[in-house]
Amino acid sequence: MMKGNILVSGGSGYIGSHTCIELINSGYKPIIVDNLSNSDIQSLDRIEEIAGERPEFFEINLCDREALNQIPKSLRIDALIHFAAFKSVNESVADPLMYYHNNLESLVNILRFCTERNIEHLVFSSSCTVYGDAKELPVTEETPLQKASSPYGNTKQISETIILDYLKVHPELNTISLRYFNPAGAHPSAKIGELPRGIPNNLLPYLTQTAVGLRDELKVFGGDYNTKDGSAIRDYIHVSDLAEAHLKAFEFMKSGKMTSNYDLFNLGSGNGYTVLEVIKSYEKVSGEKLPYQIVDRRPGDVEKIWASTEKAEKILGFTPSRGIDDITKSAWEWEKHYRKNIEKSIS
Repeated sequence: MMKGNILVSGGSGYIGSHTCIELINSGYKPIIVDNLSNSDIQSLDRIEEIAGERPEFFEINLCDREALNQIPKSLRIDALIHFAAFKSVNESVADPLMYYHNNLESLVNILRFCTERNIEHLVFSSSCTVYGDAKELPVTEETPLQKASSPYGNTKQISETIILDYLKVHPELNTISLRYFNPAGAHPSAKIGELPRGIPNNLLPYLTQTAVGLRDELKVFGGDYNTKDGSAIRDYIHVSDLAEAHLKAFEFMKSGKMTSNYDLFNLGSGNGYTVLEVIKSYEKVSGEKLPYQIVDRRPGDVEKIWASTEKAEKILGFTPSRGIDDITKSAWEWEKHYRKNIEKSIS
């Protein structure tokens, strides 16, 4: 029995596609809205192959408010999960206006769309970058926000403020902001995973692309941080765990147990790993030696951050089930599977 329709903006992207699989497996019908600026239409094929159902798809740029009228008003939408945004820290440093326009304009249009279509539940894709260079570790949801270290992080801070201001005059809209730490890894089937366009900005895809010879070597940005080995520390959460957390957030809203129409949760593993520790994990699970070079720090990066997961565990009942070795192994299996299929299609 189908439980309801959930509109997923950015649903053909990395986290969005994994979440669509989780929604289908749990009896929901995802409807994807995406402009394919950083994703591949073939992700719909992969979702269908894994979950047995092909999501309905609308190619729409969310910065174009009128384009949202392509979604029929007769289509009942029970909830909206808003992933669609640009997400590269260093790209945002190089082109801040592109980030402010895309990430904020799309959110404004999504909020208006929720009101126009009487959508009562919204899950917003936020980020641990809102904490800036946090003074307390691990960070809790009450940790004071510092000045964002990048325009990308600032768009997420501003987005949360926009949502809070909007909810004051639209109490009928229940919203949860999920502050991701570092999503990584790939689906256990190895049939879908992170597939960035151009040079990857995230560690895991750059790492696996280096392993298959697409990149000469991995660059480790900064070897003089105040950490155990000098490289920066991050909290990595498996993308499939993250996808499950979105479902739990929606079902928590639907249960009527929210004490107000807004809440927020950290989504991480609760563990901090240095870049060099992630490289060692990859080398262990793959049996491959990875060439890397330590270079200067990268503008916009913070030294170290990891999450307190207590609130998500207590209220959402969410605990990640996959560790760092699961993350690196699944990323490697996906890379091999993807490259093998490319070679088949060429031959």
